[in-house]
Amino acid sequence: MPNSEHTQTFWDHLDELRSCLIRMIVAVLVCGIVAFCFKDLLFKIILAPKEASFVTFKLIERLTGQASDFSLTLINIDLAQQFIIHLKVAFYFGLLCVSPYLLYELFKFVAPALYTSERKYAVTALVGGCVMFFAGVLLNYFIIYPVTVRFLGSYQVSAAVPNIISLESYISALLMLSLTLGILFEIPILCWLLAKFGLLTEAPMKKYRRHAIVVILIVAAIITPTADAFTLTIVALPIYLLYELSIVIVKKTSKAT
Repeated sequence: MPNSEHTQTFWDHLDELRSCLIRMIVAVLVCGIVAFCFKDLLFKIILAPKEASFVTFKLIERLTGQASDFSLTLINIDLAQQFIIHLKVAFYFGLLCVSPYLLYELFKFVAPALYTSERKYAVTALVGGCVMFFAGVLLNYFIIYPVTVRFLGSYQVSAAVPNIISLESYISALLMLSLTLGILFEIPILCWLLAKFGLLTEAPMKKYRRHAIVVILIVAAIITPTADAFTLTIVALPIYLLYELSIVIVKKTSKAT
């Protein structure tokens, strides 16, 4: 049953929500400021996928036995753009680092209104969702984005046209793909919740698999920073695998319930 140790008025709840929001905002600002102060380390991490020495490229070289001197040249064309990008990257990096705490604060605020079983499901969903979001971000950082950068950054229609990419384009593509992959990795968690409440079974997911593939390709085409088939494929493939994983999760969940 919901926690009913004492009854709170609307204003009590509002005051509690305000305190919760203040703690969340302070946490984001503190982490953002810390990230801003460590500029060299922050951008060493952010810019690493553009270098041939990046861990993913080194692993590819070890597997293929072929060395690569790939390196992407970035430029800045606006006077204040580097400072603005520094602020933006520090904010998002701080937000990413503190996100588990933000979820904890939200859960702590709504938990008294939940039944015991609902709290158990909520904890599982929050922890699982947080893990899956970070898994999506890491997959993008170590595999999808580096491969995309390497392919598009080295692709030339002619040797007379060198690739010089703007810093803003590089950062925007990285942030957008990281956020998108993190959100898409929540699909198994969402399917698990729907299956727990009896709103989803494996039968329709298998029946409409082909339709799902078409939708996945459309979503991948929308979220990819470029329109090439290569980037589309490496974005669509993990989403499809998540769909197949969701079918397995829904099947096991339906049997358990």
